[in-house]
Amino acid sequence: MSNTATIPANKEGLREYALVRRSHALRKAGPAASVRGAEHFLAAIKISPGTIVSGYFPVREEFDVMPLMSRLSRIGIKCCLPVIQRRSNPLIFRLWRPGVKLISNPYSIPEPGPESEEVMPNILLVPLLAFDSEGYRLGYGGGYYDQTLNSLRSKSQNLLAVGMAFMEQQVDHVPHNLMDAQLDWVVTERGAMPITYIGEQNL
Repeated sequence: MSNTATIPANKEGLREYALVRRSHALRKAGPAASVRGAEHFLAAIKISPGTIVSGYFPVREEFDVMPLMSRLSRIGIKCCLPVIQRRSNPLIFRLWRPGVKLISNPYSIPEPGPESEEVMPNILLVPLLAFDSEGYRLGYGGGYYDQTLNSLRSKSQNLLAVGMAFMEQQVDHVPHNLMDAQLDWVVTERGAMPITYIGEQNL
């Protein structure tokens, strides 16, 4: 874990620090990290029949979850990807499987088009810049995942938010407020870590 004396206390300063750390982690771990992360996820998190898993298309050196998504799809798990409808609004989710045509959103991130069915996921794989042991994550500042997780949790308790990251992205403390949504798990290339603020961790 990183020393607090070397980490900026504000979010913007921490983002600059975290971007450097993530880039270093990706170069160090290489493509094999995503395969190990997939194995740790599948070993740790129970997926019941009918579960829908949301992934994300990795950009900006994010932890690559597409190997995991492909494996889930091959064993018959419904998968989806997030879609941005309006700026600062919660994300929606559309079905995805390998080979589905994707279109670029305003941030140049590939996402399924309107021809793909909209669904409500039970497990969200969440990208991040940094995370701490309490399950708080640092994103890019748009608030999409915080709003989305808070919205989904208001509708269903049957939801898991799983941060996907390199171990080097862990910090001692992520600055947060009441609107910042906590993760239930963090999965890295080294293992899967449950966050214990919520009792039940499996679906």
